[in-house]
Amino acid sequence: MRFRPCIDIHNGKVKQIIGGSLKDMGDQAEENFVSELGAEAYARLYQKYGLKGGHIILLNGKSSPYYEETRNQALQALRCYPGGLQLGGGITVENAAEYLEAGAAKVIVTSYVFRNGEVDFEHLEKLSKEVGRENLVLDLSCRKKEEKYYIVTDRWQQFTKVILEEKSLELFSRYAEEFLIHAVDVEGKASGIEEGVVNLLGEWGKLPMTYAGGIRSMEDLQKLEALGKGQIDFTVGSALNLFGGQLEFAELVQRF
Repeated sequence: MRFRPCIDIHNGKVKQIIGGSLKDMGDQAEENFVSELGAEAYARLYQKYGLKGGHIILLNGKSSPYYEETRNQALQALRCYPGGLQLGGGITVENAAEYLEAGAAKVIVTSYVFRNGEVDFEHLEKLSKEVGRENLVLDLSCRKKEEKYYIVTDRWQQFTKVILEEKSLELFSRYAEEFLIHAVDVEGKASGIEEGVVNLLGEWGKLPMTYAGGIRSMEDLQKLEALGKGQIDFTVGSALNLFGGQLEFAELVQRF
């Protein structure tokens, strides 16, 4: 289990938000933290400590007036730390190679591989073939509904019909080398981990996976390690002192 850092960019700013509050209309989100630093500064910090496999997420849709500003922040971070950070947000077969050439270690995709709530296998196969399975991360972020965890898309606003379970993990593992999973119901709330999601991932455990959502303390990380059988990496957002929280970045770097 290792610590993977993050850079979330919304309206051209590095932010930490409450994940379930994100809305395309008006580019709204409930904010926990808005940084005075650009994405480049965080990339340099992560590079200084040799942290690899973290992710940059663009939280604005392409129709947003803030999209280009958000995208430019992401590109600056990639240029500062080439090969050190993954990038997600609006990835398609048309632009994936561009981000890899710009310095992304891997590209992260969700919405492009779903259509009308179902898996779009044509898109998934095309993208996996275009960039290579080894360069593709599937974002299987989920929300709970009727006691099951459903994958959500379009910046976590839309439920798909696809349940996060062993069967779907097996299916997606044919196309991508890694998964990123935000437990959206607790994302940004620093209220504790979504144990059901962590337990599910730990039981499967066949690919590298990064969990995000609700982590607020070392006790949460101990629970994550136990339930995830030491196989799940993690990222910390709002609870990290870099983003106004209490968990010390230096301690996570040292311990994980």
